[in-house]
Amino acid sequence: MYIEMNPVMQLYNTFRNRWIGAYLHKKGIKVIPTVNWGLENTFDFCFNGIEKGSVVAVSTYMVSDHGNHSDQKEFFMKGYNEMLKRIEPELIICYHEPFPEMTGNILYVNYELSSWLHYEDDECKSANDSTSTYVIKRFYGYVCSDIDKGSGSAFGGKWKPKKAQDERFLGNPNSINTYTTPNGEKYETKIGDDGRAVMERHHTTHNREHTGHSNPHDHEIDWSNGFPHLGEPINYNIRPVPEFKSYERIKFMDIQGNTDELRFESINDFKFALIYGREIEFEWNGVNYGAFYEGEDDKAFFLCEAHKDDKGVFFRTADELLDFVIDGKPLRKFITEVTVWNRNI
Repeated sequence: MYIEMNPVMQLYNTFRNRWIGAYLHKKGIKVIPTVNWGLENTFDFCFNGIEKGSVVAVSTYMVSDHGNHSDQKEFFMKGYNEMLKRIEPELIICYHEPFPEMTGNILYVNYELSSWLHYEDDECKSANDSTSTYVIKRFYGYVCSDIDKGSGSAFGGKWKPKKAQDERFLGNPNSINTYTTPNGEKYETKIGDDGRAVMERHHTTHNREHTGHSNPHDHEIDWSNGFPHLGEPINYNIRPVPEFKSYERIKFMDIQGNTDELRFESINDFKFALIYGREIEFEWNGVNYGAFYEGEDDKAFFLCEAHKDDKGVFFRTADELLDFVIDGKPLRKFITEVTVWNRNI
């Protein structure tokens, strides 16, 4: 349930949650209801159908501070405290770290340990530290992506620069930020009237001159979802390169040599950077690779070895790209360990 949903859809999704739970319970299957809420206008129905004293599940993942998004703690805590009053749960299974303000009998389930990285773990494995208990189960069936599940805003919390390179998307109106990637590639980012980036010029081919990528090439930047989304590359192979103008030039950021902050924190971090940032360059075992988002069709994603015309492979989805085998292992197994030379978000 997202706060942007039409109230009818919020009510319908609550109904589906309870109906499926009742059906499974009737078939003799143990059910732990997941409780979700929107703004305060949803409190009249979103807790209905769950008996007082039940064991319930909640998740703080989508409302926590992660990636480039601020947390949505205030929104979450209003609904959480209302749930405590109305349901009085015996136990609350919390998927991802609980906020310190959360009260009640909470069992913390570690989000990362429950991810694809642990598909092949033992059937049930537990570990204890001073603050929590982790429970990891092997997955069966279909596991929804983050776009299909969650709470709070569908766009996450308010976007904020997290890495030094992200600061280039904000600045003084009608100015240009200049940024140099760790491998020496120069970016110019034009700031619009509202202080947010509107266009970006990349002085590089991203090792893709054989596919028509020009040096330089431009990207329009769209903020309609609350964060910078780079559009398709505008190449200048057969047309003149327009002047990239501004009233003044400000701030030069050079983090050349510092690649640690560019590393992917998770599979979802990589997918987000790929789909909305479009162009990624990384190194693994001494070989440079490029991963690119081309658009929504059967050849939506492209992976290639740098400067190798015959080494490019197209994929329909980001997950298919992540399943591509490099050096005997699927890319998803080590994408959080690669050296990242360039990522746009």
